[in-house]
Amino acid sequence: MDAFYASVEQRDNPELRNKPLAVGGSRERGVVAAASYEARQFGVRSAMASSIALRKCPDLLFVKPRFDVYKAVSSQIKSIFAQYTDLIEPLSLDEAYLDVTDSLLSNTSATQIAQTIKEQIKRETQLTASAGVSYNKFLAKLASDHRKPDGLFVIKPHQGLAFVEGLRIEQFHGVGSVTAAKMNQLGIFTGLDLRQQTEAFLTRHFGKVGHHYFCIARAIDYRPVTANRVRKSVGSETTFAQDLIEESALAEALQPLIDSVWGHCERTGIRGRTVTLKVKYTDFAQITRSRTTLSLMTETTQFRQIALELLESIHPLQKGVRLLGVSLSNLQTGTTLESGQLTLDL
Repeated sequence: MDAFYASVEQRDNPELRNKPLAVGGSRERGVVAAASYEARQFGVRSAMASSIALRKCPDLLFVKPRFDVYKAVSSQIKSIFAQYTDLIEPLSLDEAYLDVTDSLLSNTSATQIAQTIKEQIKRETQLTASAGVSYNKFLAKLASDHRKPDGLFVIKPHQGLAFVEGLRIEQFHGVGSVTAAKMNQLGIFTGLDLRQQTEAFLTRHFGKVGHHYFCIARAIDYRPVTANRVRKSVGSETTFAQDLIEESALAEALQPLIDSVWGHCERTGIRGRTVTLKVKYTDFAQITRSRTTLSLMTETTQFRQIALELLESIHPLQKGVRLLGVSLSNLQTGTTLESGQLTLDL
C-alpha cells in the first residue's frame, strides 16, 4: 500500500488531502509513523523524530495514529488477496507476498492478477497500491518499490540479473544503512560490485547472511511464500517526553510495557523463552540485553522478574534514556513447562 497510514487519514479527512501529513506524535520526542507523499518531498520519512520532520517541513500536519482503523482496512485488503490465491504471506498491515503460480483464477497471468487486485483495492477502499511481479520474493519486493505510488512493475526471468546489477547497494531490500556503509568500505557500491565477491569473502565479512547476499546479487531467492507465518516476537516500547536516568523511574516506566506484552501472550495463548530489553540513550546510541530460559515462561511474574533484572544490569547509567522497550521471543503456542535455569546472552 502507498503511504498506508497517511493515505487512510487523507481518505477519511478531505481537509488533509494534498497536504504534507505525518501520522505520529508532534511533541518534541514524537516519532513519525508514516508520511504522505507530499511530506516525503521535503525529506520527511517514517521513524524520523518529529522535531526533525518539522524542521524539514514547517507546514507539516500531524495526526494521531488510529491503528484500529488501519487494521480494519488491512483485513479488507487481505480478503481481496484471498480471492486470487491461498498462498498469502503478510509482512505487515500494508504489505504481503502472494504466490499466484496456481491462482484461483485459471488462465490469468501474474501481471493481470496484480493489475486486477490494484483496481479492486482502489474501487473498494479508495486507496492505491503498488505491485511488483517477478519469479522470486526478492525481485518482487524490489519491483514493488520501483514505480511507487500506484505502480506496477514486472521483472521477467531474463531481466533479473541485469536489474539487480544496476542497483545501488542501499536499494537492496534487507540491506540497512549500517550494512551498506560497511559494504561501501569494502568497495561494494552496486549489485554488480556485490556479484563480483566470492561467497567466502561475503561470509567472512557478514557471517551467515553472506550466503544470502551472494545469492541475491545473482537474482537468486529460493524462499517460498509461506502462509500463516509464525510470529517471531512480541514487544512494546515507549519514548519518554524527558530523558530518564533514575533506576526507580525506569523500572516504573517498564511496568506497563511488560503488562502490554504479557497481555498479548494471554490473549493469543503464546509463550516464549527469550526476554529482550531495548534501551536508546539521549544521544540515540542503542543497546539490547537478553536472557533465555530453558523452558517456556508461563507466569507474568517470571517475565517481569527477568525484564527488571535486565534493566538492573545497565545501571549505573552515565547518560539519560529516551526510549525503553521489552520483547518476548522464541515463541510457541501452548504451556508446556518445566522450570529451568537461565542462560545470559549479552
